[in-house]
Amino acid sequence: MVTIRDERAEDADRISALTSAAFAGAAHSSGTEAKIVEGLRRAGVLTISMVAADPGIVGHVAFSPVTIDGATGRWYGLGPVSVLPGRQGQGVGSRLIREGLDRLARAGAEGCVVLGDPLYYARFGFESDPGLKYGDVPPEYFQRLLLGGPPRSGEVTFHAAFDE
Repeated sequence: MVTIRDERAEDADRISALTSAAFAGAAHSSGTEAKIVEGLRRAGVLTISMVAADPGIVGHVAFSPVTIDGATGRWYGLGPVSVLPGRQGQGVGSRLIREGLDRLARAGAEGCVVLGDPLYYARFGFESDPGLKYGDVPPEYFQRLLLGGPPRSGEVTFHAAFDE
């Protein structure tokens, strides 16, 4: 049975290996996802970092703050989300995402953004918002979910760790 829990210090190496394995060969991967998580951790900006264990770690999700038009607030970015290749398609990633979004909402977050497959993330309530931009990414792949605040507009910037 899969359990969801906060990451622990001793999980860091396993999370890196898991993240690398999860994105290996993925067409949309930059190959830097593990470095992104490590950079967010080093910077102390992993607002939520949870693992799925069964009993070893089979999944991980990260949430970190974003800025909109340079202003900080209570908006967060979802990702990376990683699931071991042999466990993908079994609901592990969905459980991690739902638990993370619930935690953000309970903590007073106003919204969350994600860069990813619009069909996949729609199941969590994410939708494209032409008022939010992320570089030259096509708007259908950059989506937002309102968690308790008004819609925002402007250019979204993720933490510098995403530039790894």
